[in-house]
Amino acid sequence: MGPALMQLMQALPGAPTSKEALRTAVSALSAIDPSPLDKSREANLRRAIRIVAQMPTLATAHWRMRQGEEPIPPRDDLSHAANLYYMLHGRAPSAPEARVLDMCLILMAEHELNASTFAVRVVASTLSDIYASLTAGIGALNGPLHGAANTEVMRMLLEVDHSGDIDGYVQGALGAKRRIMGFGHRVYKTWDPRATFLRQVLTEMDGQLPGAHWHRLADKIRDTVFKYKQLHPNVDFYAAPALYGLGFPMEMFTSIFACARSAGWGAHVLEQYDDNRLIRPTICYTGARQRPYVPLTERLESPAPVVAVVSEAAAGQE
Repeated sequence: MGPALMQLMQALPGAPTSKEALRTAVSALSAIDPSPLDKSREANLRRAIRIVAQMPTLATAHWRMRQGEEPIPPRDDLSHAANLYYMLHGRAPSAPEARVLDMCLILMAEHELNASTFAVRVVASTLSDIYASLTAGIGALNGPLHGAANTEVMRMLLEVDHSGDIDGYVQGALGAKRRIMGFGHRVYKTWDPRATFLRQVLTEMDGQLPGAHWHRLADKIRDTVFKYKQLHPNVDFYAAPALYGLGFPMEMFTSIFACARSAGWGAHVLEQYDDNRLIRPTICYTGARQRPYVPLTERLESPAPVVAVVSEAAAGQE
């Protein structure tokens, strides 16, 4: 991370969330692009690769500075996932920890045309640069209906762990028609295959991971939810205990999601550039028709003050 970005990150430690700081930092990357006028595919591919490498550095640096700690630069001898872990914790992960984190990043890297990916492609279709496109993606991921599911899953796990009453929690949520996060999917009507793979890895490494308690608890909640509602888990349901067990704070979950998805987003941008057509959906107006026109003066409760303000402005201009 260069000195310009370091100064920016030092100015953002008070940002409300890690994901908001990441959104600002990715946008700022365009200001330090080494070849801003080169619009070739090769240059854009280099940009995409750099962004994938830079985002974990930015996310972990901001978090550490918020805690009053110095950012930790990446190491050349560590993998991408291992560096993400190292730059946050200050120690290299064990082989099982690195494998689980790598699995999380791979499984979250890309998945159909969800809200954030669609936002990325819409911006890219205007032939805006890749930094603006990915900034739009992070902005969409910031919304609680898209990128926050794994955080909500972890809050549920913590609440159930504290109460010890899985059955009571599930029945209470279903009875109140409250959504249980981490279940169901717009595309899958059975197990999300990403959840299947992640659970398998967590189960295989149960005795080698420090936070194994959390995915065991997730399994019990999964069984209870299926008993009452026949719902299947999605990838967020197991990504939450995996990340929390690896020591990542819940506030960073969405930022890590964005770091993982940057690879898929970059691929979408390159694909959009290769065969571009401006994305401009049509709309169908369904509102009232044949509404009468009402003059502005008749719509206002007291038009006189407006006239007076306009008159004062005009007088000032003279």
